[in-house]
Amino acid sequence: MNHFEEYCTKLVQSVGNKEGAVSPVITNSASFAYGTPEIAEGIFDGSVKKPLYSRMGNPTSARLESIMADMDSGVGAVATSSGMGAVTLATMSIVNAGDEIISIGGLFGGTYAFFTETLTRFGIKTHFFDVDELENIKNAINENTKIIFLESVGNPNMRLPDIKAIATIANDAGIILMVDNTITPLSISPLKLGADISIYSTTKIISGNASALGGCVVFRGINEGKDKIKTQRYKDVAKIVEKMGKMAFVAIAKKRAMRDFGVSANAHASYQTMLGLETLALRMQRVVKSVEIIALALSKNGINVNHPCIESHPHHIRYIKDFSNGCGTLLTIDMGTKEKAFEFLNKTKLATLTANIGDSRTLALHMDSTIYKDIPDDGKKFLGITEGLIRVSIGLENPQDIIDDFLTSAK
Repeated sequence: MNHFEEYCTKLVQSVGNKEGAVSPVITNSASFAYGTPEIAEGIFDGSVKKPLYSRMGNPTSARLESIMADMDSGVGAVATSSGMGAVTLATMSIVNAGDEIISIGGLFGGTYAFFTETLTRFGIKTHFFDVDELENIKNAINENTKIIFLESVGNPNMRLPDIKAIATIANDAGIILMVDNTITPLSISPLKLGADISIYSTTKIISGNASALGGCVVFRGINEGKDKIKTQRYKDVAKIVEKMGKMAFVAIAKKRAMRDFGVSANAHASYQTMLGLETLALRMQRVVKSVEIIALALSKNGINVNHPCIESHPHHIRYIKDFSNGCGTLLTIDMGTKEKAFEFLNKTKLATLTANIGDSRTLALHMDSTIYKDIPDDGKKFLGITEGLIRVSIGLENPQDIIDDFLTSAK
């Protein structure tokens, strides 16, 4: 069976109801009545499974969380207000002042700023490495290292990590591995490759039409025997691990981040996200095929394209071996200078200029003058941001129409 076909059945059947309203119900309430003080006590201590308060979870968002956890082979998930809300929740539920993070590969500008600016204010240090610096990554691990973080595909440098190899490093050291899988839902399954947590901006291709801001964090279950080394490193949450067992990551996220940071998902956005999930497999299958067709055609016509389907890309072999189901909607074009990049973007008739990615429409944006504008030059160099770089997110349009438009715009 085609990889994406399996998910077509799974996701559509998960979202719809067999009785009553077919479409998921939107529970549009900020608070919930408990009925009796005994029930209230049970809800707050976790023995009664009913809604507590929408900041801590809403029935509509809970439905989305269940589907996302099943999609990624996790034991649970927490829906958030945005992709950066998901990054914040996953990270802040784990770290304390004095802790360290190892971040690998290309990074979305918001995540890079979170690590380099915001977390430093809380006394948390991040070390950055390229995806192939495995020995340096091993050597950087110390007693304060609490997270190894990477993106499944570098956004926008398009470098591909060896997720299995990095997971082995993390697991051997007893460190939590987080994978931002925003670009590659369904194509890559981080938890199956050894990660502990997968992170999504559901705003992107999961929703798919720029109508719903959201995020989600999916957690694998804790195995007390297998994870003994890992749980020893996180002594400050030992009581939660002891009480919650395999669901401990979910409980830690809700108790140490969701409750206090309030990055809660909106019920209506969660509903819209579920509607996007119904067609995600179809859209992913089409887009990853279109991206290859477009990248190869543009490269053949002399445009400086960065995508690992191109043989000259340093991770072309890894792409064929480990990313057989594609690496998302992105490719980049380097026009050499800001002026030429602006000229291209002003000429294109199909691309929508926006900071979003993963939309039904093809999107494009000059990186240096927008998302990465405030990042220092050394940071831009590490992240692969050049003066003429344009990030392109391929949509559902006919790929030949995109090729024709881009070739005309590049003249």
